[in-house]
Amino acid sequence: MGNTAIILAGGVSRRMDHSIPKQFMILNDKPVIVHTINNFERNKEIESILIVCVDQWIEHMENLVKEYGLNKVKWVISGGDTVHDSTRNGLYHLEGKMSDDDYVIIHDAARPILPQNAIYNMMEIAYEKGNASLAIPCHETILMTEDKLSGIEQLDRGRVMRIQTPQAYRFGLLRNLYHRADGDNIHDTVYADLLLVHYGERVYFSPGFTNNIKITRKEDLALCESLMKFNEEQLYVS
Repeated sequence: MGNTAIILAGGVSRRMDHSIPKQFMILNDKPVIVHTINNFERNKEIESILIVCVDQWIEHMENLVKEYGLNKVKWVISGGDTVHDSTRNGLYHLEGKMSDDDYVIIHDAARPILPQNAIYNMMEIAYEKGNASLAIPCHETILMTEDKLSGIEQLDRGRVMRIQTPQAYRFGLLRNLYHRADGDNIHDTVYADLLLVHYGERVYFSPGFTNNIKITRKEDLALCESLMKFNEEQLYVS
C-alpha cells in the first residue's frame, strides 16, 4: 500500500458557530477539505488517502470526491467522539491494507495550506527516524498559568516547540500504540505525537511554518484566502 494520508474531518465546528462544519465551508470557490486533499493528491510520496468524516457528512464527502476527481481517496469512514478515536478508527481501518513498514500521514482537514516541500521534508525525516511532526520554534513569551487569568512562572521558550500537522509515522509503530491505548482506556490525546510521548517514544521535528493555518474561527477563512495568493515558496517560511 505504501504511504497513506489520513485526513481528520470529524469536527463539527462549535467554535465557528455555523451549521456547516469548517472543513466543508467554501474557500476560494472550493470546500476547505478539497484544498487540503489536493495537497496530497499531487504529492508523489502519497499513494492513497483515507478521510475520517463526521457521520452526517459522509455522503457529502463522497460526492466531493467524485465531483473534484480526488482519485487517491480510497475510503471515507466514520469519525469517533474525540480526535484520538477518529485517528484510531483510521488506523484500524488500514489494518490488513498496510505493512508495518509503510507510513501513515495524519493531517487536519482544516489546514488547507500545505506546500509540497513541507511534505517531502517531513517524509525524509520520518523514513530516517520512524516518525516526524511539523514543528516551529516558539518566539513568544510563555508563562505557566493555573487559572488562565494570571501567571508567575516563565517557561524557557528555547525549550519549547509548537507542533503542527501533518505528522508521519511508521504504520506498525502507531497502530501498536493505539491498540495499547485502547487497553489502557486512553481516548483523549489530541494528536498521535502525544501518544508517542506518553509511551516514552521520541518525537522528531520537521520544519513547520507559521502560515500553516488551522481554520478555527470565521476570520481564519479570510486569512487563508489572503495567504493563498502567495506562491508555495513564500508560504513555507518558519
